[in-house]
Amino acid sequence: MSQFKELLEWSGLTHQEAAERYEVNVRTIYRWEEADPKDYIIRDLCEYVRLRNTPVQIPGEHASFDYIDLFAGIGGFRKAFDAINGRCVFTSEWDKNCRITYQANYPNLHPVEGDIRGFTGSPAALDRIPRHDLLVGGFPCQPFSLAGVSKKNSLGRSHGFRDETQGTLFFDLAQIIDHHRPSAFLLENVKNLRGHDKGRTFDVIYRTLTEELGYHVDYKIIDGRSWVPQHRERIFIAGFRENVGFRFENFVIPDRDQGPKLGTILHSPDEQVEDSSRYMNEDGHVFEKYTLTFNLWEYLRAYREKHAAKGNGFGYSLFGPNDVTRTLSARYHKDGSEILIHQDGNRPRRLTPRECARLMGFDGPMESGFKIPVSDTQAYRQFGNSVVVPAAKAIARFMRPYILETIRRHNNLEPTLPVNNPIPIPTSI
Repeated sequence: MSQFKELLEWSGLTHQEAAERYEVNVRTIYRWEEADPKDYIIRDLCEYVRLRNTPVQIPGEHASFDYIDLFAGIGGFRKAFDAINGRCVFTSEWDKNCRITYQANYPNLHPVEGDIRGFTGSPAALDRIPRHDLLVGGFPCQPFSLAGVSKKNSLGRSHGFRDETQGTLFFDLAQIIDHHRPSAFLLENVKNLRGHDKGRTFDVIYRTLTEELGYHVDYKIIDGRSWVPQHRERIFIAGFRENVGFRFENFVIPDRDQGPKLGTILHSPDEQVEDSSRYMNEDGHVFEKYTLTFNLWEYLRAYREKHAAKGNGFGYSLFGPNDVTRTLSARYHKDGSEILIHQDGNRPRRLTPRECARLMGFDGPMESGFKIPVSDTQAYRQFGNSVVVPAAKAIARFMRPYILETIRRHNNLEPTLPVNNPIPIPTSI
């Protein structure tokens, strides 16, 4: 990766914004990503990165704890733990487009790193991850090898997480926890992790975290519909180095039946937000490109009728403003069939990416503060893979006193961590 390309990603600038800043066309920006431009451009971009990402320190205010954000996506957990005065000191996300969205929305004293496997595998690699009090991450679920411990012993092979989870990304998480021994962690995954392979996958994860790594762990499946108009169940796994009494059973979840309805996140003709023109025409109607084509709508109707005749419920789902939707998925860009919006006198339409941002809680109703610097296809994938932000914020608030108590017990004092660190600037300039 060229120096310019790395800095551009870190800056959060889109290609169009960079072209306007340097008064060149977009093609030139792409060319600079392959071969660095003149030094003064690099110096200017370095300074832009410095100014954008250095936080303004409020006198007397310090971060309560440091945390790392793994499998970060577009930063759902970042929003949650920044909101309780945490300081993110390391971020890893393998997907380039997610990194673009992440860095467009969050000031960072560090670049967003790629594949986490570049930071595991040896003590030296693990030492490249900064010290931290909390680890958070929505790790991918991969099948584990569950060969018996007795067979491994007979072959003289290791067992525990170093063998049973080898080859999975959970193994990398376990290595980081084992090496750095953070005060706490919060992991998130799909609801089905609990029952995957008849519960054996989750059993390996739970035993790894408790028996192998020695953490006090509790977990709960939580539905995001208490905070947003979407039925979205995810499993959250919290662990603490000390037994501080954390129990998810004490976590108060708002009444799901009193939660918001779909109409609160849909575009409105009265909407006065920054990027309305990206999704709506001057009459306040969502652009026709989000309405299903005649052929796609006929296909989805026929598909549903065929499966209804067989007695199953496969097919599209249609929703109105008083409804709560199904789960938004990463495949939403393909046909939008899991969440179609009813339109009087017209075929149904997909949600727009801005509506998806609201459905996931990155924006509130009638808001557009979360930057979407990628294509609609990438945006749909990103939101479909994300955590419900208000749910994550509620869990973070609930965890905060337990995190601080664990830190206090470990250090025998209240943490007093500085806010500012200098941003490293390339030494070649």
